[in-house]
Amino acid sequence: MTSVRPCTVIAPGGGVAYDWSADHTFVKVGADHTDGAYVLMEDNLKPGFALGLHRHDHHAETFYVLEGPIDFYVNDQWVAATAGTTIHVPPGAPHACRLPQGTSGRMLMIYQPSGFDGYLAELAGMSGADLGDPERLKALNAKYDLVELGPVPAGAPSNR
Repeated sequence: MTSVRPCTVIAPGGGVAYDWSADHTFVKVGADHTDGAYVLMEDNLKPGFALGLHRHDHHAETFYVLEGPIDFYVNDQWVAATAGTTIHVPPGAPHACRLPQGTSGRMLMIYQPSGFDGYLAELAGMSGADLGDPERLKALNAKYDLVELGPVPAGAPSNR
């Protein structure tokens, strides 16, 4: 007989929380819940949030916007994503996102296969010296399939 995993229920505001300066992220379903298949996170974006241009060579990301707009840059295109918009970023696709000035946003993110929860846990455990060490950050990024490509590109969505 095969054993069945218990159901996981995460209450509103629950999950492993990481409260950064520009966002407050909750890991709702982590790698340990999915045998590494994916991670589901709720990301509450604070005014001034911006995530520079990067790519993942082996991971896909899917974003479902709960509150926006959130500006996404994917494969040389800008999109102003409003509530209900889904954006799927396949492996290898350069992407970035930011909030329009003075706004906040909220989205669900699926990172598949898992790994981003481990990245956040290690990042949260780093000292100020570690965070200031470019080689340490480069090694962490490489471990979790994050290839930094530069700042958020200039421009704005045409659909705003």
